[in-house]
Amino acid sequence: MLAVLAIAGGVFGQADPHPSGPTAGQPGTPDPGHVTARRLNRAEYTNTIRDLLGVDFRAQKNFPTDDLGDGFDNIGDVLTVSPVLMEKYLEAAEEISKRAIGADPLPAKPLEIQLQTKDRTARRLGPEMLEGEAHLDFDGDYTIRIGLPGQRDVDAAAVRLGFWMDGKLLDTKIAETKPSTLIYFDPYSDETMRLYLPAGDHVFRAGFIGDDFPSTLDPKDRFNRKKNKFPDTITLTGPFASKVEPASRRKILICDPNSGGKCVNWILATLARRAYRRPVTRDEVAELERFVGEAQANGQSLEQGLQLAIEAVLVSPNFLFRIEHDAHPTDARAAHPVSDVELASRLSYFLWSSMPDDELLALAEVGKLRPVLDAQVKRMLADGRSAALADNFAGQWLELRNLDVVKPDPVKFPQWNADLREDMKTETRLFFDFILRENRPLAEFLDARYTFLNDRLAKFYGIPGVDGPEFRKVELTTPQRGGLLGQASVLTVSSYPSRTSVVLRGKYILDNILNDPPPPPPPDVPALNEAAVGTEMSLRQQMETHRSEPMCAACHAKMDPLGFGLENYNAIGKWRKMDGKFPVDASGTLPGGKHFNTPAEMRALLVSQLPQFAQAVTEKMLTYALGRGLESEDEEAVGKITARWASGNYAFQDLIFEVVRSFPFQERRGEQVRNETARVGRGAAK
Repeated sequence: MLAVLAIAGGVFGQADPHPSGPTAGQPGTPDPGHVTARRLNRAEYTNTIRDLLGVDFRAQKNFPTDDLGDGFDNIGDVLTVSPVLMEKYLEAAEEISKRAIGADPLPAKPLEIQLQTKDRTARRLGPEMLEGEAHLDFDGDYTIRIGLPGQRDVDAAAVRLGFWMDGKLLDTKIAETKPSTLIYFDPYSDETMRLYLPAGDHVFRAGFIGDDFPSTLDPKDRFNRKKNKFPDTITLTGPFASKVEPASRRKILICDPNSGGKCVNWILATLARRAYRRPVTRDEVAELERFVGEAQANGQSLEQGLQLAIEAVLVSPNFLFRIEHDAHPTDARAAHPVSDVELASRLSYFLWSSMPDDELLALAEVGKLRPVLDAQVKRMLADGRSAALADNFAGQWLELRNLDVVKPDPVKFPQWNADLREDMKTETRLFFDFILRENRPLAEFLDARYTFLNDRLAKFYGIPGVDGPEFRKVELTTPQRGGLLGQASVLTVSSYPSRTSVVLRGKYILDNILNDPPPPPPPDVPALNEAAVGTEMSLRQQMETHRSEPMCAACHAKMDPLGFGLENYNAIGKWRKMDGKFPVDASGTLPGGKHFNTPAEMRALLVSQLPQFAQAVTEKMLTYALGRGLESEDEEAVGKITARWASGNYAFQDLIFEVVRSFPFQERRGEQVRNETARVGRGAAK
């Protein structure tokens, strides 16, 4: 492995010639900004491995957390490489290459993994369904044994048993559930399936499907073996040799490597070109061919040699980093367009958080990307991979990732659980994705009269008529909900574990909607009397007392009146009319002085502030797209993008097109040539 690292680390590629321009930073000369060569963050690494090799590798579970800068984890200046991360890269390269080719022999003795509730490796999703997570080290066939304790009435019909992996139904079979006629009957049976399963981390689920099974038993009898039958364990045994060829092998082995060196060269050249996201040199391919030869010289197979070459690719800086070159070797400060190949990577990692596909890279390699740039953006937004914008851009802009770490007080909020948390995330992700894909106007983020619900979240919201676990678009018929500020995800991440926070919610609105972030709080701010909230006085009364402190008044005068507008929602976003024993007063004012009395009135007033919201979203989107914080030189670009966007009624996809067309997205300059300048928006890395 050290040899792999030594050889792979020595090649950074050659710069393509570009036309150079005037030196950036000179008076009157536009400055597109400098983007640091940046490594792939965890989401980008995961997606790139998926698209390059067809392997499901979840870097979020295996690599250290990425640092944040300017609110995002794709900012080049903070994406450092620690010794721990380098070690993880080496381990990942070895694991991924083995899974991609599958040339190593399977274990001599099959392994067994059991998922069950008693050791917390599985959880129940009701009496009909069991779910658990497991990691498989090998692709192959596995025997799936589902334990079914209990029995049903003698007249009970057979039911269909299903087995799912990562939410996809893989197989079903008929399972008998009525009592046995045997005298000595232990009410426990197994149902067995044999399926091909890919290596990696997976969520497995087993349960009954169809309308004939859902139990009408009293809840206390649902797991009574004498009255009901239910899945109790999932046992996976394997791997066994399979006739199914992994998708990753089909993706990599584009010809038969045993046919000769020409095919091996083609495989490695194609792989390296896609992995490095640019044309590759003969020397680069020859270095990879050396690994194949050395493996064979050591008694390994040709395919094991290819695995070793893939390891080398995956630890190369050409793969791990997005490297852009300065155009003019004697004046690196010159502003210049990035090459088409570099632009292709900027575009794909912006919209997909992943590598360019073959169509995009092929256009870039012959210099024909810019003339068809709009058509490519349209194609890429229509592709399912653009869901990465919801996961990675919206997930950070709207702070939805914080839902994974919040821990609401279980005594005060007994409804909170992992399922509700995932429902909240799904609602907002689908909401964002719908506005993006349907090119809806920006104002709908603030006061849309629809959202996306399943039965569980609809019940939590008190919205009738939504049945079943599938999410679907639901029209809102009352003023209680609407837009982002009526969604439990946003309301939960802007609260404390034990209560709401008008400060956090007011700051959230100032930061993300009104583009007017408050300064950081002064040190030694006196804390609220938590025990008194809702008992001795309302939160509003407490905050009014708090604002009387001179050091607190200036900032709280802006934040608190906005936060009060969301007080009808408790700390996990459930509608309420009382704060403890006090009626909720949701009245407040916008910074300009406009008054509102309810959340619905506040949302309507925020829609009237659409230009401010548009500028906030533009700055966030441009920061994310560029992978760097905005500086004073970017104010002109932000202004132009926002003005053009406004001319189209702020249709959301139009913002994507304007960012891609913008000067800083299509150009770059070299080394820093001036002192640190003032930032636009958030500023320093966090």
